[in-house]
Formats: sequence, C-alpha cells, structure tokens
Amino acid sequence: MRRVLGVRFREVGKISYFIYKNNDNIKKNDIVVAQTKKGIECGTVVVIYDDFPIENTTQPDEKIIRKAKEDDLKSLNLKKQEEENASKICKEKILTQDLKMKLVDTEYLFDRSKIIFYFVSEARVDFRNLVKELARTFKTRIELRQIKIREEARMLNGLGICGKSFCCSTFLNDFEPVSLKMAKNQGVNLSPSKLTGTCGRLMCCLKYENDVYVDMISKMPEVGSTVLTPDGEGVVLEQNVILSKISVSLKNDDNNSEIIKKFDVKNIYKINK
Repeated sequence: MRRVLGVRFREVGKISYFIYKNNDNIKKNDIVVAQTKKGIECGTVVVIYDDFPIENTTQPDEKIIRKAKEDDLKSLNLKKQEEENASKICKEKILTQDLKMKLVDTEYLFDRSKIIFYFVSEARVDFRNLVKELARTFKTRIELRQIKIREEARMLNGLGICGKSFCCSTFLNDFEPVSLKMAKNQGVNLSPSKLTGTCGRLMCCLKYENDVYVDMISKMPEVGSTVLTPDGEGVVLEQNVILSKISVSLKNDDNNSEIIKKFDVKNIYKINK
C-alpha cells in the first residue's frame, strides 16, 4: 500500500492511478504533469488515496513528473485553443473529402508530439489521405481513433432521464456489458424509451442493482413452480422481488375455482414435482 493519486486528463475522461513517492504538497484539484502510455499529459488530481492496492495502479513507466508550474498552466490553456483550431480544420477536410465520418473530439498531447482525432462512423472509413493532409498541416504525428456511440456520449456529456449528468461522463471508468435480462430481473418496463439512454444503448444504471436482484430472485420459487403455502398447495404466478412476496394461484375446493393470494417468501415451501 502506498500513496496513490487519481488523475483525470480530460474533463470527462477515465481516472488513471499513479503511485506517488514525492513529498511535495499535492492536493485534490491540483494540476499535474505525467508520463502516460500516450505520452506527456497534463491532468487534474480528482482523488488521493493513502491506502490503495498497488496492483490497481498504472505501469512502472507511467508516473507523475511534477506538479504543474505557471508555464505548464499557460501551455495547457494554449493547448485548448489549439485543439479547437485543429478540430475546425479537420472538419473542413472531412467535408472536402466527403468522408462518412463524424468528428467528436480533438486531443493534443501536452508536449504537442501528437494530435488524436476521435470520430464515429457507421461503416469502415478509408482516411489515409486525410491523415496525410493533417500531418502536412500540423507537422506532427496524427492519430484518427474510431470510437463507439457510448464513448461519444461520454465525451459530449449531457443529462440522463434522471436529470443528472451522464454516469459515463462523471464517475464510470469503464463501460461494462448491459443486457436486456438485467431489466427483466428488475421488473423494469421493457419499452425501448424506458431502457435506452441518450446514446441509444441500454442505460448503464441497469447494471448497478442487478447483482442484488439476481441474489434475491435465486431465493424465491420460480414462476410456474408448485409451492406449499399456509393456505395449501398452489402455483406461483408472479414474483415481487422488492417486497419478497409471491402471488400464488390456489384451488378453491368449494366451487372448483381459483383464488390468487400473495404470501411472504419465508412462509412458502417449494414442492419438487
């Protein structure tokens, strides 16, 4: 366990974790310069841990170089202007070459050694000529990186149906698989308008409580199974996971009809037939 800094290099980017051994007074919200897989980057410290598993940190060749100095901050502000200009030029060249792609974001590395253009496209795009033109224009390395719809939503940010900023733009580090079965486990309305986020994919929040629902469902008799209730034998019609109750169809011996009653799961015994 060592002191670890969590740094975000873009406003809505993932958090990267660095072991930090120096004693200089770095606090939350301070800006630091770091060596990453991409190159030299400048980011904001968003969290500090004094007791953090080392295996969850970055690789040995990735490290915090220093706390940002005044010249670094000036360079960072200039970088934002350069990114806006590069984005404008790239969009113009995409239109000129009639490429079926949409530019989402542009990122200059802090040391200006490379520009990364993030784009989305429904099909494969031959952008070799675009890369050559951009390299001639900016005199630096160029990378065009195709991203998915969920990543586009993270970069652009916005408000979800809950009224809060997208989870992917605030605290989610990675996109985990979300399935329709998770919605079924939670008894959510299966209408697409209720299940999909602004990105058009299943909402990330469907996964948050899924494990709890799966555990609770495993302790309840399945729909269609035969159970013994305080009022006799019946067949399970419906599960209410939140209330830990089930609806059971019971036979009325008086007139040979069916009665539907609700029971607490703890008072039910499954009959294996």
